[in-house]
Amino acid sequence: MNLQRSTVLITGGTSGIGLELVRQLTKIGATVIATGRDLIKLTETQKEFPKIHIFQSDVSDAESIRKLYYKVSQQFPDLNILINNAGEMRLLDLQDTTPSLENITREIDINLSGLIQMTHQFLPLLAKQPSAAIVNVSSGIAFMPFSVAPVYSASKAGVRAYTQALRLQLKDTSVKVFEMIPPGVKTNLQKDWVLPTDSNSSLTMEADKMVKIAIKGMQQNKPELYPTLIGVIRWASRIVPGALINFGHKEFERFKQLNIKANNQTK
Repeated sequence: MNLQRSTVLITGGTSGIGLELVRQLTKIGATVIATGRDLIKLTETQKEFPKIHIFQSDVSDAESIRKLYYKVSQQFPDLNILINNAGEMRLLDLQDTTPSLENITREIDINLSGLIQMTHQFLPLLAKQPSAAIVNVSSGIAFMPFSVAPVYSASKAGVRAYTQALRLQLKDTSVKVFEMIPPGVKTNLQKDWVLPTDSNSSLTMEADKMVKIAIKGMQQNKPELYPTLIGVIRWASRIVPGALINFGHKEFERFKQLNIKANNQTK
């Protein structure tokens, strides 16, 4: 796929993988549109990359998506790539009844429902282009439930299933469907966690390396964009699924103990 001549909309384009996509696609020469909820961060991103275009938008809000589509379709009728990157990941104890019913599904609203709604809204415009693509960002966690992030796990498993179905339905159209599958990537998803992340872990990688792999894969029309580590996780999820899940569950035990400690200190 020719990215240099593409017009690309990236949700969640102000940090982490989204910001790195902005950086690398701008360098290639693509026309880049970045969206996000925080106007200050969007403005800062545009200052760093003056050639990009920014729109404040919230993928968890259907009306916000409608307004975004109206503005983008009017100003960029040649939009041909949608990257559904916006996401949130929380560490949750499901026995904690503090979150409200509306709050507990937040990751579903952003990571899954928002992605589906963005795709539904923008697909007619993409389908008009001679060459187009939808890139959905899932996660290695789509292959294994991560008990410390249960709702996030559900959302990313849903993203993978939806993306595979979408690819089948669009196989005879001009719209390619890619799935970007990162492992643990060092981003601001973890900034509010009580559980510290290991920056030296072999199970994580830098955002720039992940995006470089994704861009190369898109240029080569590979439907799934992932590093070697994800291949290992996929293999393990089939061969020793129980061991993989139990390995990840150790993080929940750590999280629970840290939560108890933090709660005791605030009493």
